[in-house]
Amino acid sequence: MSNEQRDGVRRKLSFLVFGGTGRTGQHFVRLAFEQGHSVRVLARTPSKLQHPHADLKVLRRSISGPLDLDALLGGVDAVVAMIGNASAQHDRAVNTGFVQALVPAMRRTGVSRLLYQAGGLSATPDKRLPWPLLVLRSTLARRNIGQHKDEAVMRYLDQYARDIEWIVHRAGIGSDGPSKGQLHRSRNRTSIATFVDCAEYTLRAVQDPSAVHTYDSSASSSGHRS
Repeated sequence: MSNEQRDGVRRKLSFLVFGGTGRTGQHFVRLAFEQGHSVRVLARTPSKLQHPHADLKVLRRSISGPLDLDALLGGVDAVVAMIGNASAQHDRAVNTGFVQALVPAMRRTGVSRLLYQAGGLSATPDKRLPWPLLVLRSTLARRNIGQHKDEAVMRYLDQYARDIEWIVHRAGIGSDGPSKGQLHRSRNRTSIATFVDCAEYTLRAVQDPSAVHTYDSSASSSGHRS
């Protein structure tokens, strides 16, 4: 995705959003429209959208069903995937199969930028998860274990999709309360943030060329590390 910013002004983009009816996705869609971008959402249940917009294009589809990805990607600048269905992931690697189909379609249609939101307790391909987080993942966070299977998606992107401008946001989401402040990209720290703060971070990150080929977490200013 070229020419993200000209003369200090970000250009308006067209996003294809998977997971736009989720709690983070709803905020992402709203914020994207507030910044003047256009959004196309694929959703199993479009009626869940709480912030409808006159220009919002909603397609009733599921990533686990048959999809014409080439048609969905037509005219799109970037793809944002926030598909954290923990229960579905617990049974099979739904997200991995989806991304493995999405990447070739992006190549065919010339869409280069992808932001994938992963679970905050997912280990990156180049680094093992510290043992305190492993304990947390297997105890208090066990009910969301499916979201931590995003490691397979990250391995696939790292090994087989370096030609795609992918960005992974390992999000530590805790509540749907009001904003606690802006999040920053961090290699070492993860803050437990609200859905709206994670959405705002994701919208910035997908437009940030320096974030390409990173799988960083998001942290509050007090926990930020460069």
